[in-house]
Amino acid sequence: MKALLKKELRLCLHPTAPMMILLSALTLIPNYPYGVAYFYLTLSVFFICLTGRENHDIVFSLTLPIGKRDVVRGRFALVMLLEVCQLVCMVGFILLHRALSPLPNAAGMDANLALIAEGFLYYSVFHLIFFPTYYKNVSKVGTAFVLSSAVIFLLVVADVVSTYAIPFFRDVLDTPDPDHMGAKLGFLAASFCVYLISAFVSLRLSQKRFQRLDIR
Repeated sequence: MKALLKKELRLCLHPTAPMMILLSALTLIPNYPYGVAYFYLTLSVFFICLTGRENHDIVFSLTLPIGKRDVVRGRFALVMLLEVCQLVCMVGFILLHRALSPLPNAAGMDANLALIAEGFLYYSVFHLIFFPTYYKNVSKVGTAFVLSSAVIFLLVVADVVSTYAIPFFRDVLDTPDPDHMGAKLGFLAASFCVYLISAFVSLRLSQKRFQRLDIR
């Protein structure tokens, strides 16, 4: 895994990835749907896969002494590393937001712990849609991204609506920290578990589909 991740970082990491991670700074904007920041990271994953297609990364990877399953595992390792980096960066900007402007967000979830939990959920949905679709046919990376991004934007809309329409989100999760920290920590733990399960399911499904794919 260390060698696979090293290869992904050196040969496949797109220059936009660090920029998209830094777009966690969107949490500093008042009354903004902060879930959009998670979408931008999925955009960088699209660029990684698109550039890999143009540079024949899949063909190159299959010439290495690794199997098809390892090729998929390496890409998952890179993406999950980027996601963790964004969430860590998000924590820093949330703390900065609270110091600069503790006012509530009128366009969705506040900059708080629940927003980090939502990040795990956004990534979970992205994993389950993008990767199995992509590894079914690696030449159609655009199809995988259109499908996954459409669902991500529906989640952003659902986030905004839920903070007004669903009492648990409105009165418990969409509150400034440290209010209701017990419920927020529970939401975070549940979201993290969903994230791990979705990554495992998506990885296995992607590996099976990629195994059946005829690379020419």
